[in-house]
Amino acid sequence: MTNNILVIGAAGQIGTELVLQLRKNYGTDKVVSTDIKESPKDELADGPYEQLNVLDKDRLYEVVTKYNTTEVYLLAALLSATAEQNPALGWELNMNGLSNVLDLSREGLVKRIFWPSSIAVFGPHTPKDNTPQRTIMEPTTVYGITKVAGESWCEYYHRRYGVDVRSIRYPGIIGYKSAPGGGTTDYAVHIFHNAIKTGKYECFLSKDAELPMMYMPDATKATLELMEAPSDKLRIRTSYNIAGISFNPEELANAIKKQIPGFEISYKPDYRDGIAKSWPSSIDDRFAREDWNWKPDYNLDRMVDDMLVNLREVVL
Repeated sequence: MTNNILVIGAAGQIGTELVLQLRKNYGTDKVVSTDIKESPKDELADGPYEQLNVLDKDRLYEVVTKYNTTEVYLLAALLSATAEQNPALGWELNMNGLSNVLDLSREGLVKRIFWPSSIAVFGPHTPKDNTPQRTIMEPTTVYGITKVAGESWCEYYHRRYGVDVRSIRYPGIIGYKSAPGGGTTDYAVHIFHNAIKTGKYECFLSKDAELPMMYMPDATKATLELMEAPSDKLRIRTSYNIAGISFNPEELANAIKKQIPGFEISYKPDYRDGIAKSWPSSIDDRFAREDWNWKPDYNLDRMVDDMLVNLREVVL
């Protein structure tokens, strides 16, 4: 029997593409997209949609019951740069929203939950190269603090109540189907738009700010592979490290220049540069590789080629 799936925060960068892939895999009518917005994005309009604020617990339970939901993907969150502008809202949305969804499973309404963590859980004292699964965290942002707390909350619900909640520490995500949502790694999406439109980009990170990144097809692939893995094979109930591609803005710009020779990049670092420098430059994801056979499909050049081909169709 096919699961009835609810995606919360479906209008975001990851949510949009995840809904499309889920509907392709399981059937359009089996995947309900929800967001705080009144009507769905055009890309999501072919299937069921509900307006939903995850902080409204009564409304959440109403939607889950209406569609006999068995799986929930909770993607609604205030991201790193945005949460720094409104810390109280960042804490409320990221933590209380998670608690509301975890309670759905604790009370027997849903069977399985996906909740994304992030490399923002790491901090300036974390080993930067090949960052291990279990290590010092000490994040410096509200977003990172909520993700560390959320990881522990997920593990607690699994241990105490048997909740089957699964999680990935996403690196920076690059995609062309949706606008970025206010994260420190968003330069790696903006740069493609500007390269196509103007041939120039002013970067808010330093040229040598190397960060772990991932192309959207790999991010959705990792998410779905984790959710399909047998529960007894999963050793990590906080959140899995996964790795894709690590690069800095200068390396990304050089890869773009192979396709757009006249492209120019300049640098004007702001507060996001400090956030980036507190994060890892590369990730050790051996647990994901061993537990559910994770392996990315895209390297830097393949990602740049695919991104430019597809984004030109959107932008031009």
